[in-house]
Amino acid sequence: MGMEFRLLEKTELWVEPLRLAGADLGACARAVAGVLGLSEREVMVTDALDNHLTFDVLAPTLRAEQFVAREAELLRALAQVPGVEINGGTQVHSAGILGLISLEPEEGREMLARSQAMGREINRRIQRRARVFATGPEVLAGEIQDSNTPFLLQALTGEGFAAEPGPILEDQAPAIARGLRRAAEEAFGLLITTGGVGAEGKDQTLEALASLDPSAATPYVLQFIKGNGRHAKDGVRLGVGCLDSSLIVCLPGPHDEVRLLWPVLREGLAQALAPEALAHSLAQALRAKFLAKSTEHKHGQAQKLWEEIHGTEQG
Repeated sequence: MGMEFRLLEKTELWVEPLRLAGADLGACARAVAGVLGLSEREVMVTDALDNHLTFDVLAPTLRAEQFVAREAELLRALAQVPGVEINGGTQVHSAGILGLISLEPEEGREMLARSQAMGREINRRIQRRARVFATGPEVLAGEIQDSNTPFLLQALTGEGFAAEPGPILEDQAPAIARGLRRAAEEAFGLLITTGGVGAEGKDQTLEALASLDPSAATPYVLQFIKGNGRHAKDGVRLGVGCLDSSLIVCLPGPHDEVRLLWPVLREGLAQALAPEALAHSLAQALRAKFLAKSTEHKHGQAQKLWEEIHGTEQG
C-alpha cells in the first residue's frame, strides 16, 4: 500500500473542456468517487458550466494509488454518464496534490513504486516506536514508585524499539483514551499501559481500550462474583487492541506481573501475533501464575491438616 496524502485545503478537481447536456450532477460525482475509491458522500459537484465541471473531494486523506495517474480512468467514467461529452483535449486539473492524477501512466507507476517503498519504511519505523504509560492515582500522586515504566523502557530499547515514557494517566477512561489517541496520532506504533485492569470500579483502562477499539481482545485472567467485596466487575482481564496502525497492550500494575509477562510480550511482538492471539498468550501466562499460587495454598492447607492429625514428629 502506498503513502497516504493529506489534501489540506486543496481538495478541488476540475475537468475541462467538456459539454454538458442535461447531465445528472449526482451521477457525475458518483463516477468520480468510484474511480477514487471513495463513498458517494465524499465527492460533490461544486460548479457546473457548459464547458467544465468542478468537484470537491471531502475525504481528508487519500492513498497514492487512489488518485495518482488516474486521469484516463476518471475521464472514461465521466464519459459514461448520460449528458456528459468529453473530447481528446479534455483534462483533469487540481491546484494541490490531487494534480498528480494527470501524471502519465509510466510516471505514475514509478511514483507509486517509490510511494509504496516509502510507505513500508515509514510503517516499519512507526512500528518500532513505543510509548509506555503508567496509570493510577497512587502513581500520579507519587505515593508509590513507578517501577514498570523504567523496566519496560529498558527492555524495549534492548529489542530495538525507540521507547519513551508517556504521562502518568489517571484512572478515568476518557483520560486514558485521550493519552493513547494522542500517542497514536504522534506515530507511536506500540502503546503499553500498566495498571487499571483489575475488578474494582476505579480500574478503567480496559474501558478506555474498548472506546478506541470495540473489537479489542480482553480475555479473563481471573473471574469473580460481581459485587463481592470490592469487586465491581466480574474479573481481572488483560487487553490488546489497535488504533489505526498502533498496537495497544494493557498490562497489570504489579511489577512482578509485568516482569513475568515481558518475555511473552517480547515473543508475541517478534512473531507479529494478532491482537487476540497476543492477548490470550499474556492472559494464559498470568493465569498460570495464579493457578500455581492456588495449588501451593491448597497444598499448605493439606499439610497443616496433616500435622494437626498426626503431629509434627514422625517416626
